[in-house]
Amino acid sequence: MTGADVDLTTAGQQAFPLLIAVAATPEERIRLAELVDDVAPLLLVSSLDELRKLLVPGPPPEPPEPAIAEQSSDGDVLTIDRMRSVAQWRGREVQLTELEHDLLTRLMTSPLRVWTYDALHQTVWHNRHLRGTANVHSVVKRLRRKLDDLGTTVTIDAVRGIGFRLTDHQRPAITSLRAG
Repeated sequence: MTGADVDLTTAGQQAFPLLIAVAATPEERIRLAELVDDVAPLLLVSSLDELRKLLVPGPPPEPPEPAIAEQSSDGDVLTIDRMRSVAQWRGREVQLTELEHDLLTRLMTSPLRVWTYDALHQTVWHNRHLRGTANVHSVVKRLRRKLDDLGTTVTIDAVRGIGFRLTDHQRPAITSLRAG
C-alpha cells in the first residue's frame, strides 16, 4: 500500500486535502478506508496504472478511420472496435465494458488456446495476485450473453479447472477473427 496527500483547489473554493492510496487487494482497501475514516476524502485504487488513468489524461482520440468491411467469403467476421469498445458481427454490434473488451481481445489473440485463470488475471486485470475464478466467470457470463445476442457462432468455452478458450462451432479454425 502507498499513500500521498494532495491539496486540490476547486474554482472559487479553498484547497482541501485528498488522500490517495494504492492497495492491491480489496481487503487492504477496506482496512485502509477504516483506518483513515473521517481524516480526509479518500481515493482508493488497485494499481498505479489505474491511478495514472485517473490523473493523467490520455492522448486525444484520433479521428476514426472509415469503416471498411473486411469479410470472409461468407461474411462472418467477429471484430472488436477499440475506439468505441463494441463487438461487431454481420453488421450488428454490442457495447462492451472495459473488462469485457480486454477479455475478448485477449481470447481473440490466440483462438483455441486455453487461457488459464492466472494468465487472464495478469493480462486483463493486470494483477497476478488475484486468486479464484468468480471474477473471470462473471465477465465470461456477460460476454457469452452479448455474443449470443449478436447471433455469432463464436463462443467462450470453459476448460474445467484451467480457464477458457474462444471457439467457433461452425468453423473450428477461427481464421476470420481479428481484434481491431
